[in-house]
Amino acid sequence: MDAPTTRRALREQEVGRALDGGRDTAPHRRGGVGRALGDVVLWIAAAAGVVCMVLVVLALTANITLIMFRTGSMSPTIPAGSVAVVQQIPASAVEVGDVVTVDRVDDLPVTHRVTSVSAGATAAERVLTMRGDANSADDPYPYPVRTVRTVLFSVPGIASVIVALGDPVVLGTLTVAATALVVWAFWPRRVRDGRRTSGAEP
Repeated sequence: MDAPTTRRALREQEVGRALDGGRDTAPHRRGGVGRALGDVVLWIAAAAGVVCMVLVVLALTANITLIMFRTGSMSPTIPAGSVAVVQQIPASAVEVGDVVTVDRVDDLPVTHRVTSVSAGATAAERVLTMRGDANSADDPYPYPVRTVRTVLFSVPGIASVIVALGDPVVLGTLTVAATALVVWAFWPRRVRDGRRTSGAEP
């Protein structure tokens, strides 16, 4: 014969249901497509932040920076719209066949392939002749240099993205969106009441 139901037993049953309800609803609150997409975007933002920090460290410690290619003089090796990672090195380390960036007085830097290297006016100086891969002749005059930036590698098609990120409107929009995403991700969520009402006590 079953034992009679007491008020204490009903209370314990009600507490047990509340605890089970809390456990059942927690995954539901945290689940959903919106939450998953938010987590993905947060991870992408975190990865982008890490990349930016790494680039800053490399720029300060290894003289590594980025340059953008607006023309196709180095096509097809480096097409227009590419971004190259370059590192500053002494001119004495330059060899024929290297792709380097040379700074010019009162003009934009030029990035071409080295076709010859000769001694300069000092031990640290070299005189370079260069040619773009898409050009049929060497550049019209040689470049006396003490340092150059050698191209380590390039990524085609992302120069326009970097230029867009430098636009104040785009940068402001991304900042507001990132702030809203962080606030949304860490905003406290109300815990649902998992307790269920039972029938009237005898």
